[in-house]
Amino acid sequence: MTAEEYTRRLAQMIADVSDGEISAEEVLAAGHSLSALGLTWPARIRLVHAIEDAFGVEADLGDELATFEDVGTLSALVACATSPRRTTVSC
Repeated sequence: MTAEEYTRRLAQMIADVSDGEISAEEVLAAGHSLSALGLTWPARIRLVHAIEDAFGVEADLGDELATFEDVGTLSALVACATSPRRTTVSC
């Protein structure tokens, strides 16, 4: 999967967990944090679970909480975490 594919898939996941409050296009187009776009804490928890389920990785929010503010950073970490030798979203 390319970096752009990860980013697009994560943008769609963010749209899904926001229950339609945020579109994938808004996530991709905005230069704003996910908080600024209105992603709630319950939606963030659903996003973490969706990432873990979809990519087979474990997200450690204690160390990487800031990662869940920016789709580009999140995408890079998921790409790293899904490399053959990794199993956590922490690179």
